Amino acid sequence: MNLQPRRARPLIAALLLAATLSGCAAISGYAPNASTVGQPRADVLQRLGAPTLEQPIPTGQRLVYARGPMGHHTYFVDLDAQGRASGWQQVLTEANFQKVQPDMPAAQVLALIGPPSESKGLARQRGYFHSYRYENPQCLWFQVEYTAQNTVRSAGYGTPPECERNVDWLP
Repeated sequence: MNLQPRRARPLIAALLLAATLSGCAAISGYAPNASTVGQPRADVLQRLGAPTLEQPIPTGQRLVYARGPMGHHTYFVDLDAQGRASGWQQVLTEANFQKVQPDMPAAQVLALIGPPSESKGLARQRGYFHSYRYENPQCLWFQVEYTAQNTVRSAGYGTPPECERNVDWLP
């Protein structure tokens, strides 16, 4: 396609507008918002899609939306006994990370911050660790190390692979 620069401008503008609008449509189902509260389960599923997992909670059901593996958000949408959204929250937060303590069962961590972005085993079957990407300015991820008995051994922050610098060329 050989277009003159002057003739190409309207085509390029139209393509950019179409790309922007399609991007907005894709993002609209990424996260819950204020209008989510009160919606029936079917409407929540139509807007946000199938959840990553579902968990029973004392008041009803929790829909978990982990927007990963490269996403930085995990949303919990709680449904009441009638199947209507009673609230939602983004759970990958510093406040929730601080609640992860040694000896905490893995199931309790899952109920607190959802599924990880990545999971890897440790050598000699000593356990495994989960890594959680989350929104932060330092390009860190939160990591939880588990024992072979599925309890927290330790938790802290690390650098995800996409942020590591290859410095082999340094003397």
